[in-house]
Amino acid sequence: MKNGIVIIAHAPLATALQQCVAHVFADRVQDVVAVDVQPQASVAQSLALARQAAERFAQAPLLLLTDVLGATPCNVARQLQVGRSARLLAGVNLPMLLRAVTYQHEPLDELAARALQGGTQGVLQVTG
Repeated sequence: MKNGIVIIAHAPLATALQQCVAHVFADRVQDVVAVDVQPQASVAQSLALARQAAERFAQAPLLLLTDVLGATPCNVARQLQVGRSARLLAGVNLPMLLRAVTYQHEPLDELAARALQGGTQGVLQVTG
């Protein structure tokens, strides 16, 4: 079974990252759901949107990617984990997301490890 990937981030980051997936993997964009947390939205409103978005992956395990540990998007994602097979990674970046899409069919723990590795290995200092 393919894992669902849900990005929950401060607006407009989640949608922007989903659009990057469409740019790189045009045939896989339906495998990634974006939830942009709006500045004026309450946690309850954001959670309702996230739950609705995650319904696309009804029985599938979820890889939840969020931008900042401890911020509203992360807190919403933590609540999505309850009662589901899910892993949550904070600090999402494009290398992490592309790695997750590439290995989406792997078991959830392996997928989370590969995504985390892609995220950390994708941050480099480039010298001139």
